Amino acid sequence: MNKHLNNILKVSLLIAVTILSKTTLGNQNLLIFGDSLSSGYGISMKNSWPKLLDNKIKEKQLSLTIINRSISGETTSGGIRRLPKLLSEFSPSIVIIELGANDALRGLSLKQTKKNLTTMVELSKKIGSKPLIVGMRIPPNYGKAYSERFFNMFGQIAVKTEIPIVPFMFKGFATNKNFFLNDQIHPNEKAQRKILENIWGELELLL
Repeated sequence: MNKHLNNILKVSLLIAVTILSKTTLGNQNLLIFGDSLSSGYGISMKNSWPKLLDNKIKEKQLSLTIINRSISGETTSGGIRRLPKLLSEFSPSIVIIELGANDALRGLSLKQTKKNLTTMVELSKKIGSKPLIVGMRIPPNYGKAYSERFFNMFGQIAVKTEIPIVPFMFKGFATNKNFFLNDQIHPNEKAQRKILENIWGELELLL
């Protein structure tokens, strides 16, 4: 009788653990927090890299829900105001931070941009999320020194906060006009798969 009861308890415990495990995994969210480069600017959302990432996650049957809260024109100052609420609402296990380009294009202080991005990383880590920062370059006509400082800033943040980094979002096609819209700033639909490849290489290590 005792042996039979023990077996029932073991099976019940196994079922409970399995259900809990599936529930926990099923509730994991991945937050994409960026600007127009991640919001599907000028292209169909179904062909944007966040949607392509969503498709890839589903194909691999990973228990992740993609939540894209990127806004065209967003700066790091705007991002730092929005992020706390999103972290509280979605409790993401991973946060992809793709911001900073609009700060530079507006000639804003890189010191403040760096501080804002660092704070966003720290806020994410504080709730147990794994941040991934995405690096970017700006056109050299903004001044070689400023452009280099901007690019190096992302790596410095990654080292300081000990998080992974996608060194350059446009790696492999940045100088090819065929991968950009007429403004030569925003990537077109053809570029989205290349962006995903660049991001996936680092993101995969966090899954």
